[in-house]
Amino acid sequence: MSSVSLQDIQQAQQRIQPFINQTPILESTLLNEWLGHRILFKAECLQKIGAFKIRGALNMLLKAQEEGTLASHIVASSSGNHAQAVAYAAKLLGKKATIFSGQNISSVKAAATRFYGAELKLYPTRREADQQVKLAASEPDTLWVPPFNHADIIAGQGTVVADALEQTGPVNGVFAPVGGGGLVAGTLIYAKGINPNCAVVGSEPLMGNDAAQSLRAGTIQSLDDSPNTLADGAATLAVGEETFPFLQQLDDIVEVSETQIAYWTQWLQHLLKIHVEPTSAMSMQAVCQWLKNQNSPQTVLVILSGGNIDQSKMQKIWQTNHLEELPNLLI
Repeated sequence: MSSVSLQDIQQAQQRIQPFINQTPILESTLLNEWLGHRILFKAECLQKIGAFKIRGALNMLLKAQEEGTLASHIVASSSGNHAQAVAYAAKLLGKKATIFSGQNISSVKAAATRFYGAELKLYPTRREADQQVKLAASEPDTLWVPPFNHADIIAGQGTVVADALEQTGPVNGVFAPVGGGGLVAGTLIYAKGINPNCAVVGSEPLMGNDAAQSLRAGTIQSLDDSPNTLADGAATLAVGEETFPFLQQLDDIVEVSETQIAYWTQWLQHLLKIHVEPTSAMSMQAVCQWLKNQNSPQTVLVILSGGNIDQSKMQKIWQTNHLEELPNLLI
């Protein structure tokens, strides 16, 4: 495992700052009242490309540029937000980008990836796309930007919580979704580095619970194919060797059902008046589970990792009206 330090995240924060949005901290008075605690939201759904992923991609490419190792051809494998992030970052630096993806990529994310100038190559399965990007990465003058399994990516994703805690001040806990583990790894390194007593809790879809399976087994477990879940941003086959040791240091990881994912997506869209991805919203289930065990009022930070949802996912989310049941810690 390559080491990622608090200083690496702070350097990444300075490196990418000129190129990203300073996304706001949001809060719902109603939600705070209903839950009896203060919930703060870092709205990375309002970030460039609509997700936090731009941070890791930019950090890796800008650092490579600083070190003179930036190739002319950038490749990546992704089911969505990382695809857009790499396409955008490559275009910013004047480089050609090719993205390899499974055919289940959301139509919104596919269109945006092409809009940013990248070539998008689709394969029947995500596993096949991952195999093809490895072949492409072996070509001369080509740089592979992995979605999570790299120290520079982890450091870049850690800048989300670095920026957020500068805005909010100290919190009792930080909550983030788990796909490949880059965001939650960077979050853990920074949040625990600033305050070892701060809880860091991950969440992932029960339908794609490779991280939870891996933690129970003590070794990385892989899914056979992309899981069928509303939280498509967390539909990875397995966590990375670079991220897994950090996942083992989490205070908890919560597996969230599809009904719970839809419930919190509806409520966060309603209360915060923003476009929130299901992957982001499922963290609220982890928040409620953690808060049930606290004996005093807490202040927590939830990272809203993205806001890119296609029409078919939106229809599924709103098939049932979950707004009839008010949020509470027993959801």
